[in-house]
Amino acid sequence: MDDNDLRSGPSFHYRREGGVTLIEIQLAKVEQLFNSLDPSPFHQQDLDKDAEEYIVDSVLDLAPDAPVRLVIHLPPGALAEPRVKTMQDSIRHFFSYGHASTLRKRRLHMREGRLALALGLAFLFSCIMLRQVFFKDPGTLLGEAFSEGLLILGWVAIWRPMEMLLYDWWPITRRANTYRRLSAIEVEVRPVSRP
Repeated sequence: MDDNDLRSGPSFHYRREGGVTLIEIQLAKVEQLFNSLDPSPFHQQDLDKDAEEYIVDSVLDLAPDAPVRLVIHLPPGALAEPRVKTMQDSIRHFFSYGHASTLRKRRLHMREGRLALALGLAFLFSCIMLRQVFFKDPGTLLGEAFSEGLLILGWVAIWRPMEMLLYDWWPITRRANTYRRLSAIEVEVRPVSRP
């Protein structure tokens, strides 16, 4: 089967060349790829949100070890622009910064999770202590309800911290790994092919 044939599986809509999966973007001008409101110098500008989302989602769609190349298609007249020469560095810089920023977010998330867990455990133990002191032998239906309510309330208090520490960091880590991968992506600029 030729590399350009459609494939089955999640990456069926990406072309392949020489075993490398191509993420392709067609632009009318270079500026479309970058955030026009970002006042930074061109090589430090943020990518356009839609372009970033498309590139990141495309990489997430592929196997983690699949070789990938970003191909930017521009009209022949736009290929001579000086910005084209720095496009690969600009894209890599953006994703390198995104990688570092996402790692910081994960560290902050885990710190908040640990603090929330400590507070939740303190609240749980307080509920257990109150239950032992005031409702050791509830004797009535209302006392039993308050006793069980305190215990449930204590366990509910640690639900969110446990969720943060066990599950919520996965998507952050996946995004950090994707940004790391994209910070070294090969970027190729090609002229728009005529139909």
